[in-house]
Amino acid sequence: MKKLTIEIADNEFSTLEKRVKDKKEFDSVEAYMQDIISQVVARLKDEDGGDEEKFSKEDEEKVKERLRSLGYLD
Repeated sequence: MKKLTIEIADNEFSTLEKRVKDKKEFDSVEAYMQDIISQVVARLKDEDGGDEEKFSKEDEEKVKERLRSLGYLD
């Protein structure tokens, strides 16, 4: 894992710190930030089509053919 140091405004850190204390889902602001970053990266991958194809071409054709047979595609 790479390590990165960032600076954030005091009020933003306080907000994150309060959230960590109130929700008790994370042990630290750092762990909470890692989760936030992971979620953002996952969304970016979804927007870009992910790391790899979700369906094979064969699976995609089967779905299209089924949709055609149901009248959803021409």
